[in-house]
Amino acid sequence: MEITASTFFIVCPFLFLAGMVDAIGGGGGLISLPAYLIAGLPPHTAVATNKMSSTCGTALATYRFIKNGLVNFKLAVPSVIAAIIGSSIGAHISMIVPEKIMLYVLVGILPVSAFLVLNKKLFHDKGSDTVTLDKRTYLTATIAALIIGMYDGFYGPGTGTFLIIAFTVFAKLSIKTSNGQAKVINLTTNITSLVIFLINGQVLIPVGIAAALCNMAGGYLGAGMVMKNGAKIVKPSILLVLFLLLLKVLNVY
Repeated sequence: MEITASTFFIVCPFLFLAGMVDAIGGGGGLISLPAYLIAGLPPHTAVATNKMSSTCGTALATYRFIKNGLVNFKLAVPSVIAAIIGSSIGAHISMIVPEKIMLYVLVGILPVSAFLVLNKKLFHDKGSDTVTLDKRTYLTATIAALIIGMYDGFYGPGTGTFLIIAFTVFAKLSIKTSNGQAKVINLTTNITSLVIFLINGQVLIPVGIAAALCNMAGGYLGAGMVMKNGAKIVKPSILLVLFLLLLKVLNVY
């Protein structure tokens, strides 16, 4: 496809916002992926290019969480292995699905993802900041990494949020600690699927590089914010982008 100045003007501001939102509580893909679609990228190219930018943003946010001691590496090891397997399967499925079907799937999943992100009941911070390495915690991390990793390789938006929910609901961790563990898994799934998309020539590299820089800046800022304050930005941003995506889809059909 032809890359114009408007492509960058649409994508870059939204990717900065997506990086900030994703670092705060996950769900940045609800902003970044629709931004690529609004800019005119075909669904397959949008998903692949989104992986490039989100990988960079997630990497920087993960670094900040590790630096602040919010990642348990013993728990991260089986999660990473499961995430690599899951995201590889998801990315391969994504490339063989026809673009028209892909677009239907994207539009169908977005509202579900948005509902989970906007539902306050799922984010009650009642868990522990201390990671207890028992059977339940290991199973939660491994199964969540495998299943949600497949989803991330295929599509992506809401992955971080789904992982945070899994750790808070099933492993009984605090949101802050859950976010740290989720970032490691999310980074792994992003890298794995990105490699597959790059090998198959699906990534629009110039747009991906510019978007990645903006996403990293937003991710760095978001990782240093408190979730309570960030929620004031997250909800209206997601609703705005979903509305813009709806306009885009109506225009397409």
